Amino acid sequence: MRISFGTDGWRAVISDEFTFANVQRVAQAIAERTLNQMGRRAPNSGPLTNGEQQVSADKQVPADNGTTTPETGPALVVGFDTRFLSDRYAVAVAEVLAANGIRVWLAQADAPTPMISYAIVDKQAAGGVMITASHNPPRYNGIKLKSAHGGSVTASVAKDVESRIYSNAAAGITPRQLDYATAVTRGLITRFDPLPAYRAHVVKLVDFDAIRTAAPAVAVDAMYGTGRVYLHRLLAEAGCSVHEIRAEMNPGFNGIHPEPIAQHLEPLFALMREGDFRIGLATDGDADRIGAADVDGRFIDPHCIMALLLQYLVESRHLTGSVVKTVSTTQMLNRLAARFDLPVRETPVGFNHISDLMLTENVLIGGEESGGISIQGHIPEGDGVLMGLLLVEMVATTGKTLGELLDSLMAAPDIGVFCYGRVDQPVRPFKKADLVASLLRRPPQELAGVAVAQIQDRDGVKLLMTDQSWLLIRPSGTEPVLRIYAESHTPAQVQKLLDDGVGMAETALAALAGS
Repeated sequence: MRISFGTDGWRAVISDEFTFANVQRVAQAIAERTLNQMGRRAPNSGPLTNGEQQVSADKQVPADNGTTTPETGPALVVGFDTRFLSDRYAVAVAEVLAANGIRVWLAQADAPTPMISYAIVDKQAAGGVMITASHNPPRYNGIKLKSAHGGSVTASVAKDVESRIYSNAAAGITPRQLDYATAVTRGLITRFDPLPAYRAHVVKLVDFDAIRTAAPAVAVDAMYGTGRVYLHRLLAEAGCSVHEIRAEMNPGFNGIHPEPIAQHLEPLFALMREGDFRIGLATDGDADRIGAADVDGRFIDPHCIMALLLQYLVESRHLTGSVVKTVSTTQMLNRLAARFDLPVRETPVGFNHISDLMLTENVLIGGEESGGISIQGHIPEGDGVLMGLLLVEMVATTGKTLGELLDSLMAAPDIGVFCYGRVDQPVRPFKKADLVASLLRRPPQELAGVAVAQIQDRDGVKLLMTDQSWLLIRPSGTEPVLRIYAESHTPAQVQKLLDDGVGMAETALAALAGS
């Protein structure tokens, strides 16, 4: 049994490590962590200490409608995506939580992670569990842990859950279970629709009236994920004519990786070239990430999306606040922040780091190159659905296409043209610290013919050049791959940086193998 929490939860191959038995073990640890935070103890889990109270899955009190409901105690929200058996894994989690005396709000159908996260806040729950492997390949599934504020739990909380899994196994403690039908009857599990509360929230963040006035035609690629139906429905309610593709239930994602990057979005690009659409939108497997396409099928990546939204929020909404970006995200944000005199915060990869800052300061926009983005007034969670709605608002109110807006931005002397690329290399397991040390042993003085101005090791190794180009080499926190990222001013310069990065990575990995 190997269960470890990475950048955003636990992910593993279905039927290999991601089994019902392991999911139940994780659920038991989550239950214990939740109860411990409230000074309670799971049923039959040992003697009470430090004023803890024993809870019972059986204790009930009369409700106003004459039925019975569980005694007041902690509640968790549980959601799931469209992957193979995700709905059944969600039920298994709910059964374990209910057996530990925790009330469960269980989504009635697959739903986007940001909607489940907002439901936590709306229902004032202690936290949540999302069954999803997000953008990972179809053979994976996973569990994301969410805090009471709707964002991801901290690394320390995840490690506490992880340690409880192993301590329970060592002590021979098995997960408690209460069958679904009984739990529903006792009021411990309640099915719900997360859309109404989410809709009531986003209409405060998006100008639906402006969209309705322009009534743009929108193409939506759900990539077989949880964005299906939901984004379409909200856009239609805003007055858009919507054409949705890859929206049917397909747990294998028709063999694609549900990640909204250029190599996976050719069906959307073809639709944009052939049809008469004002904007194209794509969401990933659990709809917490966004990608976009212009009228001619041109890919608008998350770097450009963030830059355009930052400019729009400042110039059209007259908002202010800090700009938070991960180490793998565009320098355009730095240049725009300088234009608007806004502070910039750079974090390691993983939206949980952005979430932490959104809880402690006034963040105008925060996001990462993978497409997880949030804004001021929203929960600290990447949200592909909300970002898609905001992009449509921006196109509707400006009267310009995404391509026209982006070309205008990059034509500004204080911004300039930026291009981006990424290479993912499958690798065998190694220690991240060892790779970083190996890369730093002999760092290059220049890359792609440009002098290196700064070297950072905040997350992997990042080399920033004098012309604001950069190269980043870091292991993925969710897959057995080494990611090599680069940004520069022409596609040729990006490719040269990526080639240099691949060479550096191969040399560093060879040194590790030989040590």
